[in-house]
Amino acid sequence: MATANPPGGVDPLAEVESTEAPAPAVERAALHTSNRPMLTIGVMAATIMQILDSTIANVALPHMQASLSATADTVTWVLTSYIVASAVAIPMTGWLSDRIGSRNLFLYAVVGFVLASMLCGLATNLPEMVLFRVLQGIAAAFMNPLSQTVMMDINPPSKQAGAMSIWGMGVMVGPILGPVIGGWLTDNYDWRWCFYVNVPVGIVTFAILWALLPTREIRLRRFDLFGFSLLAIAISVFQLMLDRGQTNDWFESWEVRIEGMVALCAAWMFGVHLFTGKNPMFERSLFANRNLVTGIGFMIVIGVLMTASLALLPPMLQSLFGYPVLETGILLMPRGVGIVASMALAGRLMKQNVDPRLLVGSGLIIAAYSLWDMTGWTIEMGSTPFIVTGLVQGVGLGLIFIPLNIMAFGTLPPHQRTEGASLMNLSRNIGGSVGISTVTVLLARNLQINHAELGAHITAGGLTAADPLVGSILGGSTDAALAMADGIVNQQAAMIAYLDDFKLMMILTMAAIPLVLLLKRPKPPAKGEKVEAPAVHFD
Repeated sequence: MATANPPGGVDPLAEVESTEAPAPAVERAALHTSNRPMLTIGVMAATIMQILDSTIANVALPHMQASLSATADTVTWVLTSYIVASAVAIPMTGWLSDRIGSRNLFLYAVVGFVLASMLCGLATNLPEMVLFRVLQGIAAAFMNPLSQTVMMDINPPSKQAGAMSIWGMGVMVGPILGPVIGGWLTDNYDWRWCFYVNVPVGIVTFAILWALLPTREIRLRRFDLFGFSLLAIAISVFQLMLDRGQTNDWFESWEVRIEGMVALCAAWMFGVHLFTGKNPMFERSLFANRNLVTGIGFMIVIGVLMTASLALLPPMLQSLFGYPVLETGILLMPRGVGIVASMALAGRLMKQNVDPRLLVGSGLIIAAYSLWDMTGWTIEMGSTPFIVTGLVQGVGLGLIFIPLNIMAFGTLPPHQRTEGASLMNLSRNIGGSVGISTVTVLLARNLQINHAELGAHITAGGLTAADPLVGSILGGSTDAALAMADGIVNQQAAMIAYLDDFKLMMILTMAAIPLVLLLKRPKPPAKGEKVEAPAVHFD
């Protein structure tokens, strides 16, 4: 039944309602999608697909060499061309995302990646394969930063730690699963299926992204062609120097000297242009963000640890310990298990407001401990140390990755996240390239040094004198005795060289620990804080 207002027309209930505190605003994501779980599946499928392709072809190189009529030196360009193209194209991600829309760029990248994968599987000679791998690397370069940005944008701040955990699992576990999947496909089918497998996955991924992916509003800005050219020259020539250095005895060769000088000059000119030019490739305010700059340094260390470890362990397990390809991949999988477990744990701890700097520091200490443990490996041990150490190292890497990304992106405005992601991914790629080159060079040189030092103390007379049974077994042949001893010396020299590489990686990890003090803890969103989404439309 209606009630009349009292004289004066003032409703006392209205006064009570007006004095109540307003309801807290609901926290919102920067971008809205109608089905966030399904979009997450599509984004992660794209991420894992392109990450796997950075390592899936490694074990198939000998088979490619025969099919493509390539030599052992030239077939490695199948891997290098992908890495170089991806590294050169990554810096364009931010500008292209602003220019044509992040949704369009992501969709074009997926289509380009699938088409390039089909062409790689159809390649009949090495030049064709290298060209198609370049196209594949360019498409892949855009997918990784965009996927990271989308995972941040479609989740509100309170759920971004969990989103980064999911994204980080794909990024960190992908390179470990690549050789396993590639080896299985090559053994059971053909090396071309390492590329054909992307086609069905890519089609499903495209359909999900087409239906659900939102976009940022387009921001028209000029393309810094001069800055991009300098950066592309610096990255590509630097990668060429790393690839050619070992073959040409590094700076004893004028080719490597020239490549080093060109890369250094181009990088210096790009740095000057970046901080003095009118329309630089990256917004200068990005480099005023302490967390992002420190995160870039950490990403270089993570690139070295992840990529260098994956470059060292498979050949060591196969050549020194005699494990087959598939079993080698299985022995490396505990590292992925540790990464997945610790990333999930890091995501939960971040939700509980645990200081992310504490997690990063703990992860570095655990990773350094695992590398220290690896320096005590011996050639006679079984598989247990590989499993345990890999699991521990994975735990350390997982604790570093998620909090680091949250701190780096938690202090960036949404419109700068794509450029920030491209810088982080570029630094990880560069760290991986430097790491592979460094450990490979040290392995080869230390192997020679160790062989010379160990072999200097071995003579045929010394062998038979130390153990008369050796002479009787070999029929008194000194040549046979020396040949047998040389094989043992080669094994021991190689093992010592691997241990030296592990020690170097441990020192690098320990040196990065003080960088944690430079990180700034991002402020958690206040209770009821509202995150306004920018204008959203579909291109």
